[in-house]
Amino acid sequence: MPSNIKLNYVEFPAKDISATKKFFEDAFGWHFIDYGPDYTAFENEGLDGGFYKSDLTSLASNGAALLVLKTSNLAQTQSRVESFGGKISTPIFSFPGGSRFHFIEPSGNEFAVWCVTET
Repeated sequence: MPSNIKLNYVEFPAKDISATKKFFEDAFGWHFIDYGPDYTAFENEGLDGGFYKSDLTSLASNGAALLVLKTSNLAQTQSRVESFGGKISTPIFSFPGGSRFHFIEPSGNEFAVWCVTET
């Protein structure tokens, strides 16, 4: 199998592209490039991707892939998510090697954030 085939890009639906962009800009400092009114892209965030206009949402409970962001301060990141309009869908929980929480961004897509457990 070729070793040069890697994950490179991810796309999400967005009911409200403007609200989704503002959330990710404010909560995480992401930058976007607009490609017309129905598509916006982000780069250099660990994995490049974009949001396209759609009434659909991406939820793990419906079988969608869950993208997980990594932070060094889980409580502070959760506070930022909540203060900029994200809704916590799964509170912080621990697992071997770390902790995480899940949230829903303004367009209804689910993401998670995790942090390595300090030893």
